Amino acid sequence: MSNSSPADGPITVALTRESLRSGQLRDVLERHGPDFKTLSDDELAASRASMFPPSGRPDRDVWLFGYGSLIWNPAIEFAEQRNATVRGLHRRFCLRTELGRGTPELPGLVLGLDRGGQCRGVAFRIPKDIAETELEIVWRREMVTYAYRPRWLKAATDEGPIDVIGFVINRTHDRYCGQLPEDDVAATIAHACGFLGPCCDYLFNTVDHLRDLGMPDTGLERLARRVAAKQASAGPTSADGDLDARSENA
Repeated sequence: MSNSSPADGPITVALTRESLRSGQLRDVLERHGPDFKTLSDDELAASRASMFPPSGRPDRDVWLFGYGSLIWNPAIEFAEQRNATVRGLHRRFCLRTELGRGTPELPGLVLGLDRGGQCRGVAFRIPKDIAETELEIVWRREMVTYAYRPRWLKAATDEGPIDVIGFVINRTHDRYCGQLPEDDVAATIAHACGFLGPCCDYLFNTVDHLRDLGMPDTGLERLARRVAAKQASAGPTSADGDLDARSENA
C-alpha cells in the first residue's frame, strides 16, 4: 500500500491480510473522503458479536459465503472451501463506489447480494480456533461502511446444507443503486478506476474464477463481453479490457 498523499499522486491499495488488519483500508477511505462514514473498531466488534449470541464469540467452525472478490482474493485463512448456492438472493452490480473502484468524478460499481433468484459462490470453512481473528479481517473489509448487512444464510453444497455468513446489500444505503440498465452498468465498469484498481478487473476476475470453478454466471459473462466491447471501441485506456485480466485487489 502506498502512503503517498493526494498531492504526491494517486494512492493505491492492495487488499491483503496486513492492510485489512491494520485498518489501512479504512484510513485511506477516510483520507479520500472526510465525510465518508466508516465504522469504528467498537462498532465493528459489536456488529461481529451480534452474529454469535449470547456470548458474542464463535463456538464452532464458521462458514463464510463469497460471491465476488472474496472468491478470488479471500485474504483469510480457512480449512476448506466448497461451491455453494444461496437461494432467495442474487449477485448484482448495485453498489456505487466513489473511492475503491471509482472516483467522485467517475464512480464505479461493485457487487452486492440483492433480493430474488439465487447465487452460486464459494463457502469457506474457518476453524473455530481462528474464527475470531479471521472474522475480524472479514469485517474490516466488508463492513468498513454500512453498505452491507451481515446475515446468516442457508447454502446448498454437494456435501449437504450449511449455514453461512453472507453480506447482503443494505437497500437503505445512499450508494445503493438497485437494478440499473445493463448498458449503463457496462459503460460504468468499462472506464471507472479507483485506489483498488480498475472496476473492470473486479468484474473480469469474478467471471474468470466462477468459470474456473465450474459455475459460470451467464449474466456476468454477457456483461463482461459488453464491457470489453466498450473498451475496444473507445481505444486504449488505463484499464485492461482483456477478459483474461488478473488482479489481486478486491
